[in-house]
Amino acid sequence: MPDAAIFIGWGTPYPGREGKALALFGEAMTYYTALQQKGTIESVEPVLLTPHGGDLGGFILLRGQPDKLAALKLTEEFQRLTVRAQLLLSGVGVIDANIGGSLATAMGSCGEQIQALA
Repeated sequence: MPDAAIFIGWGTPYPGREGKALALFGEAMTYYTALQQKGTIESVEPVLLTPHGGDLGGFILLRGQPDKLAALKLTEEFQRLTVRAQLLLSGVGVIDANIGGSLATAMGSCGEQIQALA
């Protein structure tokens, strides 16, 4: 079971960039699916949000082990896709996330700090 994830979120495409943004999504999904087949990540989950009045239009959640995800973010291809996304879409963010066992650890640490500061 994966203990970590990378949350890749985005907003709306910049005007006139919609087609290129859609093509980039397909390119990214091909890349992430290949990473899953190689065992670099454990799973990939794309999510497109329905209109809701907020800034977040969708996200991709890459699940895996912390060391493999950290190394992935340093690869040339991951960085290339991220830069392209920033040029085509508003609000692009790449955020480390706790899931599985690391979620319980993070919540426990948070609880300890709440008690210490009470």
